[in-house]
Amino acid sequence: MELPASFIDYTRALLGDEEYTELVTALESEQPVSIRLNPLKPFGFQSGESAVPWCTSGFYLKERLTFTFDPLFHAGCYYVQEASSMFVEQALRQYAGEEPAVMLDLCAAPGGKSTHVRGILPENSLLVANEVIRNRSQILAENLTKWGHPDVVVTNSDPSDFTPLEEFFDVILTDVPCSGEGMFRKDPVAVSEWSSENVEICRQRQRRIISDIWPCLKPGGILIYSTCTYNTKENEENVRWIKDEFGAEVLPLDVAEDWNITGNLLQGARFPVYRFLPHKAKGEGFFLAVLRKPGAGVRKPGAEQAFALGKASETPAVRGENPRGKGRKPQGKGMKTPGLSKEQLSVLAEWLLAPDIYEFIQKGGSVSAFPKRYLPELSALQSSVRIVQAGLEIAGQKGKDWIPAHALAVSHALAPDAFPREEISYEQAVAYLRKEAVTLSDAAPRGVVLLTYKNMPLGFVKNIGNRANNLYPQEWRIRSGHLPEKPKIVISYEL
Repeated sequence: MELPASFIDYTRALLGDEEYTELVTALESEQPVSIRLNPLKPFGFQSGESAVPWCTSGFYLKERLTFTFDPLFHAGCYYVQEASSMFVEQALRQYAGEEPAVMLDLCAAPGGKSTHVRGILPENSLLVANEVIRNRSQILAENLTKWGHPDVVVTNSDPSDFTPLEEFFDVILTDVPCSGEGMFRKDPVAVSEWSSENVEICRQRQRRIISDIWPCLKPGGILIYSTCTYNTKENEENVRWIKDEFGAEVLPLDVAEDWNITGNLLQGARFPVYRFLPHKAKGEGFFLAVLRKPGAGVRKPGAEQAFALGKASETPAVRGENPRGKGRKPQGKGMKTPGLSKEQLSVLAEWLLAPDIYEFIQKGGSVSAFPKRYLPELSALQSSVRIVQAGLEIAGQKGKDWIPAHALAVSHALAPDAFPREEISYEQAVAYLRKEAVTLSDAAPRGVVLLTYKNMPLGFVKNIGNRANNLYPQEWRIRSGHLPEKPKIVISYEL
């Protein structure tokens, strides 16, 4: 790896000769592979691997698998994520508190951290996941849909578009765009694009992002600031700037010594920050700091949250006067279901595990379910930002019929007995994910059938007897016509 001369000089001065040499040696070694399991979709994973110590659901793999050809990957049973970035879990577990929260993941694509935090937030919380680049926001929506939690809003807006939403969020994660030094081993393009000038451009952009989003954080709310870079300009110096500019309190995290996390490298600075260096911790370069906005309403540090959607059988009250909605004109577009009869609504309700906690929202030819308790927040968001998807899409209209949406098939909110199920083989699963026609057994009923692989929901088909029409989303299909002879997947392929 040929590193830029100015990067070498700066990083050597930052770390010292001996540690810099260890860093370069690590960058020239093979990068570790890690996955994070979905707590909503336990599938009997037997790793035989070492756990990621700072993440309750993270595991290192001995080798890279053929993830594209693993049906369980497409079913949202796990996410391939770099291990160091899983450290975000510690910030949430130690400071998110025990009450339901509204959280923003501001720079969220492709969705690794969003899928992670969605399973850690207290029950009945709402996650808003944003991505400024439009095509990346579609990838974000896809990954969150596969993850299967319905209480999510995906947006596609610039950070400045959120500014009018004053004191709206309890927690904001800003994994800000950076110069990418921590990705040198993973992404050779990051090396070629690096320059001292780009570091400065990134630092200024990061400060603009924080300035835009800071008014949206409630007093006492938590800001998680992270990058995948080493230098202090984008890390400690920006944290110090947030501290001085906005009066933020930099919060400590309780971490184990054997995690080998490096602390503050800015001379004369003593506030707590957490830096992952690949020659010390098993992962790529990563930096994180936790800051609290001054003011009333400090969120209590909470114990680890046991998350289980659908436990509540009673309908929560819709929030009344809501500070998040003050001063903004509610937008009613898409907030009613005029095209659905009571009978159709009754059928759709039977598809959900806990229908009473959701409001059905029809927009165009689709119907989504959104948590009633957060309708005021949804209205406020609609007034400021572009919404890609809100809640769980449950059905799409085809002629006079409503066909269940793929998002419902892979959602934890799906009622387990809503549709007949058919277990399929590995070959059938890959064919289905390629959007090919699938032939079911003679015992399979006619009509909409939920296909499962290893007992995990994979998607819907409409069985017409001699074949089944494939309802998998066209844009998500596996495009490769190649199939490895012995695919390496998380559960061994059975011949």
